[in-house]
Amino acid sequence: MGFIRYRNIALAVGLTLAAGYAKEGADQYPYGAENWLTGALPPPGTYFVNYAGYYSGLLRNDSGAKVDIGGQAASVTAEFDALRFVQITHVKILGAEWGMQVIAPFVHQTVNLDGARSRVAQGDLDVDPFLLGWNGEKWHAIVAMDTLLPTGYYDQNDARVSVGAHYFSFEPIAAFTFLPASGWEASAKLMYNTKTTNQATDYHSGDEFHTDFAVGKHFGAWSAGAAGYFMEQLTNDTVNGAIAPAVPGFWGEGREGRVLGIGPSMSYRNRHHMEFIAQWENEMLVRNRFGGNKLWFKMIIPL
Repeated sequence: MGFIRYRNIALAVGLTLAAGYAKEGADQYPYGAENWLTGALPPPGTYFVNYAGYYSGLLRNDSGAKVDIGGQAASVTAEFDALRFVQITHVKILGAEWGMQVIAPFVHQTVNLDGARSRVAQGDLDVDPFLLGWNGEKWHAIVAMDTLLPTGYYDQNDARVSVGAHYFSFEPIAAFTFLPASGWEASAKLMYNTKTTNQATDYHSGDEFHTDFAVGKHFGAWSAGAAGYFMEQLTNDTVNGAIAPAVPGFWGEGREGRVLGIGPSMSYRNRHHMEFIAQWENEMLVRNRFGGNKLWFKMIIPL
């Protein structure tokens, strides 16, 4: 059983550094949330998915070097839990099953930028009334359109406690799974994210292409392999309509981010069709954002 994904924990904290070292835009989508069978929509019914995990990372500048502020490494840690509810209907559109979903994330984050502060809060809500899934003998595919709402806690004066991004995001999605009789699987979910302007700061974060992926082998109730994600920001950040300027040692001009994460993943499905997934992802090629390690525990329950 696969889903197109989860999203939106606002996990790695878009931030506003002291003295105007700004790089806004929280990660509304937690990269790497989806893996096994991400392109395969489940049968009609109601499903609950829980994503829980831990993230720890250091801030990296435009050249990938660690950023120090006040003699200390700028860092973030976060424990997160997201509740996702999915409804797959019996309605067919263009031969596809039609479904819908909503995701509510909750985060405890601690950000150290020349002093640490913590916050427990709800993140930005993710809604998608339009999921279409086609399931074949070997190939499966999903298309969808997600909207992320600025419902998370936000403080324009101290991004260390901002869990929400304070802007809307719109994200078309295409997900694919190849699963032949041999049991080997290759899955990928492709996303393109565009954002509105943060009205509190007139800061506009650039467009991003990102993908979650998984490759591995199914054997009985178990699956094992590698999973990960890649994100590349394709357009510049802007401030008051102008390209965000470089801040030597902190950000390059336009402040375009990049990250690649990859690591082992394992899943188990019991006789009640409940699925449990665990994975660890190490981030590399990090630029203009936090980079570190992410540990996931995911549970899928048919209701």
